Amino acid sequence: MILGTSFGYMDPMATVAEEFPDITFIHVSGYKSNGKNFGNLFGAMEDMKYLAGMLAGSRAKKDGNPKLGYMATFPIPEELRLGNAFMLGAKKTCPECTMDVRWINTWHDPVAEKDAAASLMDAGAQVVLTGADTPAVADVAQAKGKWGITYDYVGSCKVERCLTTIYWNWGPVYSKIAEGVIAKTYKPGFDYFDADSGSLGLFGFMEGQTLTTGVADLPAADIQMVKDTLAQMLAGKFTRFDVFAGPIKDNKGKEIVPAGSKFEQADLDQFPPGAPGLACKYCMYWWADGITAELPKLGN
Repeated sequence: MILGTSFGYMDPMATVAEEFPDITFIHVSGYKSNGKNFGNLFGAMEDMKYLAGMLAGSRAKKDGNPKLGYMATFPIPEELRLGNAFMLGAKKTCPECTMDVRWINTWHDPVAEKDAAASLMDAGAQVVLTGADTPAVADVAQAKGKWGITYDYVGSCKVERCLTTIYWNWGPVYSKIAEGVIAKTYKPGFDYFDADSGSLGLFGFMEGQTLTTGVADLPAADIQMVKDTLAQMLAGKFTRFDVFAGPIKDNKGKEIVPAGSKFEQADLDQFPPGAPGLACKYCMYWWADGITAELPKLGN
């Protein structure tokens, strides 16, 4: 079994998988599969981004500055999905909050990340979320007296001005897949796990962790909302589709999802009209109400 752990590995792995049909290839964060020995794997990080949005909104409201920022990587459905989930969460605790966006077009560039974070904070953002993997936003927040929310690694939230981090714990999922490959029961395809897998985390709220300084003094009702929603997620009672349950409007006032309806998987990770066999009804080409940025161009 070979795991590819970056979006850019998708097409090369698809090619090599055809050359080695007896080896299982799993690509993390992609959207392609041959249904035989090449599949993709990803998790509902939108669950944790939604919760982080609740914390960000609460923090911004308490600080008297209802402006948030999102430092996004590439204009792909994943990044729109995570930004929208964050904004939907923020609206739960701060209905008046708005959010600006900066695209950095890289997965890892600490200098570009710090520049983008500084740009957002200098433009007024009180809390900035990152879609990249370094602690840059928290470091900049520390220097500017604002707040940063880091991503990917549980150990990235070290400075006082780090509000929380949203992180992966790949071990449980990798182990389950490996056991299935050994037993010849795992079929590579479109494998997407939720919080009840044990592979997603929100720093400060998981077992054995304590709240960060920036969260500890937030309104008790907001903290309890996060705890209650997280508990539902871990129990499998609140999934990624609940994050995107209607009614949802975009930032132009258009209804995206009507009341009583929810997204399906293709809606989460496809630009319209969707890939062959993965047509989307609602699709991930919109910014949620409160986001002040323009949509990225389709195809980029």
